[in-house]
Amino acid sequence: MSRPLYIVPKRYGDERGWFSETWNERDLARAGVTTRFVQDNQSLSRRAGTIRGLHFQAPPFAQAKLVRVLAGAILDVVVDIRTGSPTYGRFEAVRLTAEGGEQLFVPAGFAHGFVTLEPDTIVFYKVDAYYDRASDGGVFFGDPEIGIDWGIGAGDATVSERDRALPPLAALKSPFDYDGEPLGPIRPA
Repeated sequence: MSRPLYIVPKRYGDERGWFSETWNERDLARAGVTTRFVQDNQSLSRRAGTIRGLHFQAPPFAQAKLVRVLAGAILDVVVDIRTGSPTYGRFEAVRLTAEGGEQLFVPAGFAHGFVTLEPDTIVFYKVDAYYDRASDGGVFFGDPEIGIDWGIGAGDATVSERDRALPPLAALKSPFDYDGEPLGPIRPA
């Protein structure tokens, strides 16, 4: 799978609440996700308006991610950084909430980031490659060339010093090549 995929797992509810399969290898393989995940990550953002990203890991440690929200809500963003792609530098964004249970599959070749829409937001994501500090990369979240509307001014956002210092897209020497599938509107599974 070489494009982002929006996934809404079914929920089965009764008077106790609900149950959902958040990862089912067979069902997601039918949707084109054949990724073998090796690590789970989780973050807590205390303040609404916290921006994390735009991150990626370079090959051979490039990561695909399956992102979901355990508490709160985010605007989840992917940016095509595959050299030669007709949609290079374009972004797509989707809202993910704990209440709705939506997920976003982010393949390698896309920078990924999000902004929290509520305080105490917990984001959980599976990745298919282990973290490798030397392969860690990113693009500046406020790059006007990309033009992401985070819904908050850059000066009002809570952002790490590392993320504020990431280079703009124009300075990126992307380690990813275009694989023939452009970024389009994120389609549901």
